[in-house]
Amino acid sequence: MIFTTKAEYGVRLLIQLGVQGGGQPVSLKSVAAAEGLPLAYLERIAALLKKAELVASTRGAHGGYVLARPAEEITMDRVVLALEGAIAPMECFTEGFNSDSRVACSHPEGQHCATKLLWTRVQLGVIKSLQRTTLAELVAFSGAQPALAAPESLPTLS
Repeated sequence: MIFTTKAEYGVRLLIQLGVQGGGQPVSLKSVAAAEGLPLAYLERIAALLKKAELVASTRGAHGGYVLARPAEEITMDRVVLALEGAIAPMECFTEGFNSDSRVACSHPEGQHCATKLLWTRVQLGVIKSLQRTTLAELVAFSGAQPALAAPESLPTLS
């Protein structure tokens, strides 16, 4: 499973908001400069994050983006879902998705597909890892002083 640059750049944008923000709006131009990212692409990513209610924006001379909730409450599964859509290691995981089963196998064997167990475990492992990882952890791991939370309130990485 390969995530696109949307996920990578989106996470980097959120980390910068966590580092630079402190409740004050951060311009996408400053994030683009700090991270070496294309501004136009960052604007599209920010729009997706805003739609998912992970960031909020303000207009005007001192406008920009802020985190819509505390960094401790932003988990990476929500970020990846907002930017990439369904997390699926195989094409057949998303084609026939329904509420009864995570996987709708498109192979002739259907429900008894021999590889379904493997790919379901891969999918669940990735989702669980993303659910356990918060933006606050990534901000702390970046080595920068987090602007939205006191360092002592951040979980440690093991």
